[in-house]
Amino acid sequence: MDLTYPPEAEAFRAEIRSWLGEHLPLGWGSPGFEMLPEERASWSEEWNKALFEGGWICASWPAEYGGKGLSTMEAVVLNEEFARAGAPLRADFFGDTLVGPTILQWGTEEQKREFLPGIMRGQIGWCQGFSEPDAGSDLAALKTTAVLDGDEWRINGQKIWTSQAQNADYIFLLARTDLDLPKHAGISYLLVPMRQAGVDVRPITQISGSAEFNEVFFTDARCPKANVVGGVNNGWKVAMTTLGFERGTSATTGHRRFQKELEAVIDLARGNGKNEDAVVRQELARAWSTVKIMEINGFRSLTGVLNKSKDPDLAALSATNKMFWSEYHQRITDLAIDILGPAGQVLGGSGEDSFVPGIGRSTPRPGYAPSVLQATFFFARSESIWGGAAQIQRNIVAERILGLPKEPKVEQK
Repeated sequence: MDLTYPPEAEAFRAEIRSWLGEHLPLGWGSPGFEMLPEERASWSEEWNKALFEGGWICASWPAEYGGKGLSTMEAVVLNEEFARAGAPLRADFFGDTLVGPTILQWGTEEQKREFLPGIMRGQIGWCQGFSEPDAGSDLAALKTTAVLDGDEWRINGQKIWTSQAQNADYIFLLARTDLDLPKHAGISYLLVPMRQAGVDVRPITQISGSAEFNEVFFTDARCPKANVVGGVNNGWKVAMTTLGFERGTSATTGHRRFQKELEAVIDLARGNGKNEDAVVRQELARAWSTVKIMEINGFRSLTGVLNKSKDPDLAALSATNKMFWSEYHQRITDLAIDILGPAGQVLGGSGEDSFVPGIGRSTPRPGYAPSVLQATFFFARSESIWGGAAQIQRNIVAERILGLPKEPKVEQK
């Protein structure tokens, strides 16, 4: 693992720092800096415009599609500097980070020209349609179908836990397009318009009172024949690419939100005297060590990518990391609620929209709402499930790193 960045990467770092210094508001990141809601709304619009004009949105994309064509190391430095400054690097996670790079890798030239400019400008909102009620960890068991009907696909089925579906213009959807092929082989990856008859979005109210997740029902919904990414019945391979983007981005900055959150928990313990409790101190020390391991593993992942390593340990590191941070986050938020004591059992939020790190914009129920810390505690319960359940990640580690045999398949009668 090499922690020395090349001179050209450090020169690029200086360029980014200079740009951030010129464009962030005076006092940004300093203690006591605040914006009124109307000021922040106005600034967010100006900031997105500045990011686009600066070429920082999707900067790793090829120049011919509007990016800067950054190298892997340059993209890492870009993420590091924006994270260091606490500056938002835009916008639509599903568009910028998941479906956009997938279209770049697998899409036709026509698909790239149609969808990538809208993703880059933030003009198209996206959601992900993978999970179903009976196809979560076993994603290949999905039952949503797409049948070719002239120049369109006719789609029927149900997706669940679909974040931001209520705001999306398109959904990148897995559907079964050949019922006669083995379950992994008969799936296609479709770009489906959301704003049409036949698409019914039903919000799922969570314990926090917010409803960012949704059920989505498709009843003879339509999708152009040309909107298959990567070829018909090749959707499983394409989807694995998307999940790789989800799990593999921001290797050296992923630990930062946990580090910042841990600092807040430590301040909380100091504030009510729990930092003098030996058990609490031990758990805080354990948490600090865990976050440091996340940081080191990020550099390890980066080193493997830069060296194009085929080490099976590194190949399975994303599975290990997902399991590692999601289970850690449940433990540290458990500890935070314990530190709060009885006060943690009473919701203490304002009821206004808030930004929850790792979750995004949260709209709680009015009247009795959780604080940011309590909302994080609630959300952390789900993190060991989405993006690959912890049990599945353990199977990957067992098979690919430890060389253990695969679980026996249960014969269906």
